Amino acid sequence: MTNTMRETPERRRRLTRGYVQLYTGDGKGKTTAALGLALRASGSGLRTYIGQFMKGQACGETRALAQHPLITLEQYGDVLCIRREEVTAEHLAQAQRGLATAREAMLSGDYDLVVLDEVNVAVWFGVLALQDVLALLDERPRQVELVLTGRKAPQALIDRADLVTEMREIKHYYVQGVEARVGIER
Repeated sequence: MTNTMRETPERRRRLTRGYVQLYTGDGKGKTTAALGLALRASGSGLRTYIGQFMKGQACGETRALAQHPLITLEQYGDVLCIRREEVTAEHLAQAQRGLATAREAMLSGDYDLVVLDEVNVAVWFGVLALQDVLALLDERPRQVELVLTGRKAPQALIDRADLVTEMREIKHYYVQGVEARVGIER
């Protein structure tokens, strides 16, 4: 492809039809797939909003995307990882603020792709109500591509999605004691 044919961010492209994608399962790669999609979209001039639920710590993607002109990333979670039995009122408030912010981004007309990273886990932990996430899907403008990620996707979200991918762990070095590595898993 020659430079004259290449789509640039200055030549803003818009989707005419968006779909709902869902990445779930116990295998590695759900967030990575969503980030890859955001990168691919930006290469074609599409704007992406990524809202990360259950995450509040700086990591590779937050640093890499901090200055990206076409990708906005915000986190709605605690700095520390929590377990289901450790959910507090503040965690609930973080998730509610996050869902409201993501909804605004989705409806703003500014974004072609909206990623709700770990939203499935937020529902499973009970920090978001499934009905609230389903209501957001009902409001999705036709031209917005929406990606939902996280383990434990509720059947209702699987049923509503247009594309569902399950990441299945076959083998992982984590079981041999290898912790999450900077730049690879975080």
